[in-house]
Amino acid sequence: MNIVVMKFGGTSVADYDCMQQVLAKVIRHRNLGRKVIVVLSAMAGETNKLISFAYQWSDCPDPAEMDSLMSTGEQVSTALFTMILKDQGVASRSVLGWQMPMRTNDKYCRARIQSIDCQTLRTMLEQYDVLVAAGFQGLSPDERITTLGRGGSDTSAVALAAAIGADVCEIYTDVEGVYTTDPNVYAKARKIETITYDEMLEMASMGAKVLQIRSVEFAKKYNVKVHVRSTFSDKPGTIVTQEDNEMEDALVSGIAYDKDQARITLAHVTDKPGVSAAIFSPLAEEGILVDMIVQNPSKNGQTDMTFTVPRGDLQKTLHIMEEVREEIGAEEIYHDTQVCKVSVIGVGMRNHSGVAAKAFQALREENINILMIATSEIKITCLIEEKYTELAVRTLHDAFELDKNNQPACT
Repeated sequence: MNIVVMKFGGTSVADYDCMQQVLAKVIRHRNLGRKVIVVLSAMAGETNKLISFAYQWSDCPDPAEMDSLMSTGEQVSTALFTMILKDQGVASRSVLGWQMPMRTNDKYCRARIQSIDCQTLRTMLEQYDVLVAAGFQGLSPDERITTLGRGGSDTSAVALAAAIGADVCEIYTDVEGVYTTDPNVYAKARKIETITYDEMLEMASMGAKVLQIRSVEFAKKYNVKVHVRSTFSDKPGTIVTQEDNEMEDALVSGIAYDKDQARITLAHVTDKPGVSAAIFSPLAEEGILVDMIVQNPSKNGQTDMTFTVPRGDLQKTLHIMEEVREEIGAEEIYHDTQVCKVSVIGVGMRNHSGVAAKAFQALREENINILMIATSEIKITCLIEEKYTELAVRTLHDAFELDKNNQPACT
C-alpha cells in the first residue's frame, strides 16, 4: 500500500480558503493512487483561545480537563476538512487520537506517545482513500484524552508515518522549508535542500520553529523521510533524512538562535563533592531543562556555578535554588534574562577544524562578548547579550558564507 502522511498546521487550516489549498494537495496525492493520512492542527488561534477560556473558569485548571478541552480544537478542524473532502466525492473519514488509538503515558499537557494501533489504521485505509487524523492528541492508560504539548501535531504525523510505514511524511507550514537562518532576521537566508536528522535536532532545540524537536527524534529513530514544505506553494521544500557523504561536504548548515533563556549564577559555592548533584537533581525532578553549565576554577575552597534554563522556568528555578542554598554553601544567587544563545550547526564540523575559531573571531570583530560557550560534535553555542542577537546571526551567517551553496573550508 502506497501511503503518504501530510501534516498541516494552524495557519494552513485557518479558514475555508486555506482549507481549499490543503484540499488540492491532498487530492493530488489521491489521484496518483496513494492512500493519504492528513494530520491537522487546530485552526490558527484556537488553542490559545481555549487556554484563555480555561483560566477564566479556573485559577489552576486541572491538567486532565485541560487536555480534554484543548483537544476540541483539532476535532473541529478534522471534522470541517472531512466535510470538504466528502463534498468532493473523496472516500474519507475523520479519526481522533482515541479512535486510532494513539496510546500515550498519563503526563497530561505533555504526554509522550507509547504505541499506535497500525492494524486499525490499515483496516480504515482499505475502506477509505483519505483519513483525516487529529494531531496533538492521544489516549492515556486510563482511557482519558491527552495532548502532546506545543507543536505536538508534528510528532503525531511523524509517529503515524513510522507506525504505518509511509513512504514520506510531508510537513506543511507557512514557509517553504528549512533555512540557513531565520529569514525574518536576515534576508540572505537560503533554503536548504537537504538536512540531516542531527542537524535538524540541533536547529529545533535552538528554537527553530519549523519542526517540533520530538518529531525529529521520531523521524531519526524510525528513519522516516520528512519533507518540510509550504502549504501556499508547490515548490520543493527541505528533505530531512539520514546523513550521507555529500552532506559532510557542507561545513556549516545553519545559524540558529534562542532568546528563551535565563542565566543563573550561584556565587561562592563551597567546592566539594556532591555540590553539582545538589543543584541539578532537584531541577531534573521538576522537569526543568538545564542547558549550558560552567563551573569556575576553585579558589580558597569556593567556586561559582553558572547555568541556563528556559525563561519560563526561571522563577521555579530560583525558588528551588533558595531551598538548596544552605546545603550547597552558596552566598549569593544572580540571574539575568537579557541573554540569547546563538549556535553554528553543521555535520561537516566533525571532520574539519577551525570552525570555533572562525566563529569567535567573527564575533570579536563586531565587539560581541561571549558570556558562555557549549559545544557538541556538530554544534558550537555562544551565550551573548540579547541586544546583539540579530547582529550575531548576520555576522556568523556571513562568516561562513551560508548564502552560497559551496562554503570555503576553515583554515
